Amino acid sequence: MPVREYVQFALLAVLVAGAVGGLVLAFRKRGDPQERERLRRLGVNARGRLADGYILEAAADTIFYSYSVRGVAYTASQDVSQIRHLIPGQTDRLIGPVTLKYLTTNPANSIIVCEEWTGLRPVPEHPVDDPTV
Repeated sequence: MPVREYVQFALLAVLVAGAVGGLVLAFRKRGDPQERERLRRLGVNARGRLADGYILEAAADTIFYSYSVRGVAYTASQDVSQIRHLIPGQTDRLIGPVTLKYLTTNPANSIIVCEEWTGLRPVPEHPVDDPTV
């Protein structure tokens, strides 16, 4: 078999492998967004490092918070619509200090609550009366 036929065969094999790979990528199941978010939360929980942060705002399904890692300030939000049952009390009382987990490889990827962990502080049922008022 001459060298030219080997080259043609190798080129054909590469083209077929590329076409098959492209079809696999095009038709693979990507999963629904809720499942991807659940897996992201669990991944950050498993591999994340703890840090202190501050909850800026808490809406019904989203919590906005800020934190600093190695001198870089981050502002992030977490959709908690799937895990709303894990959020204690009324969301407006969550504003304040919080513990979070972030990935060291991507500090912007962080969570404050997931199915297996929470960095939320206990929320008092009733506001404490201020005797100075």
